[in-house]
Order: sequence, then C-alpha cells, then structure tokens
Amino acid sequence: MKRISILFFAAMLLCGTAFAKDQSVAYIDMTYILKNLPQYEQANEQLTMLSKRWQKEIDAAQQEARVMATNYQTEQIFLSEALRTQREQEIVKKEQEVLELKRKYFGQEGELYKKREALIKPIQDEIYNAIQELANEKHIDVVKDRSADPALIYMSSKLDVSDQVLQKLGAK
Repeated sequence: MKRISILFFAAMLLCGTAFAKDQSVAYIDMTYILKNLPQYEQANEQLTMLSKRWQKEIDAAQQEARVMATNYQTEQIFLSEALRTQREQEIVKKEQEVLELKRKYFGQEGELYKKREALIKPIQDEIYNAIQELANEKHIDVVKDRSADPALIYMSSKLDVSDQVLQKLGAK
C-alpha cells in the first residue's frame, strides 16, 4: 500500500511538471511611473490645495470654539444658570460642527476622498491599461509592483518595464 501511494504521488508530480509552463514575469515601479506623469503631479497639487483650504476652514472653526470656551471660563461665575447652560450648549454645538467639517472633508467618504477618486482613478486606469497592453505585446504573464513588495530583495533591471509603460502613456 505504501509503495502504491509513493508511485501515485510520483505520477502526479510528473504530470504536474509536464503541464507546467514557464511564466514570464516583469516588474514596474508605480512610484516612479506616477512621479513621471505630469497629470498625476497636477492632480496631486489640486488635492493638496483643496486639503489646505479645507484644513484652514476647520482650523478657523476650532479656533472659534476655543475662544468661546475661554470666554465661557472667564465669564462663567458671572452668568446665571440658564446662560451657563446656553453657552455650554453653544460650545458643544460648535465643537460638533468642527467634527462634522472634518468628516465632511476628510472622512472615509468625504470630499477629499471623492475628489481623489475623480482625479486619480482615471490616471490609475490609464496606467493599468498601458501595463495590460504591454503585457499582451510582450507575452508577459505576471506584472508585479516592486515599490509595493517589501519582500523583494533583488530584481534584475531587465525585468523592469516601468519606462516602457511610461512610453505607452506618452510620458518621458
């Protein structure tokens, strides 16, 4: 029985290697590609400008909430119970407005995310299409991103097709 299982395993191994095909592998450096695309740099600049503008708005609202809190602290002893409660509610409301602004602009589904999706996704799609076209032309089975692979220790430069992808995109 033991001999049959060994023979079966050996036969399966031989069959597997008979049908195995050499896969051609190429690498890209997505960071390098993106740095060399002017439209990506322009999109990044737009996102940075929007982000700074929205952050200024949030900072102004936070400063206003701080001033309200500071004024309340100094005036608290002179205020009636009703006025204290009203002022506390106004401060809490202002702080909630700040949190809502943060969510609106920088939250998971916020304006920055939507704008990034609108500006960057078409560029990523264009890169993907160029990679796919290049892979089809050169009969490459697998294309990996070396900038996203921390386990990659060494790679031959002849496997890097980043410049060819940039040529497909009309850059450089």
